[in-house]
Amino acid sequence: MSTINSIAGASTADLLQQKSKLNGANPAGGSAFADQLKSALNEVNEFQEEKTQAVADIATGQVKDLHQAALAIGKAETSMQLMLEIRNKALSAYKELGRTQL
Repeated sequence: MSTINSIAGASTADLLQQKSKLNGANPAGGSAFADQLKSALNEVNEFQEEKTQAVADIATGQVKDLHQAALAIGKAETSMQLMLEIRNKALSAYKELGRTQL
């Protein structure tokens, strides 16, 4: 029983100090994640636009380099699959948090 009594609870000041260390230079915390997510979504969108242009060029016969067009299409498909997997994992984590009992 003395072991349990000897464990001191963390003070609010200690917890805030640990939080500021984890956040580093970004005091907003979640905004860094949101910025990263927006950046990734914009990148996937750019790949999709390049793919659309490449497919249109192939369809109209205006493609200059078939290899580059095929790479653009593959890059867009891969980035979209990755984004969908990230979304699925995030939804799964959200559902798991919803099932967690407090």
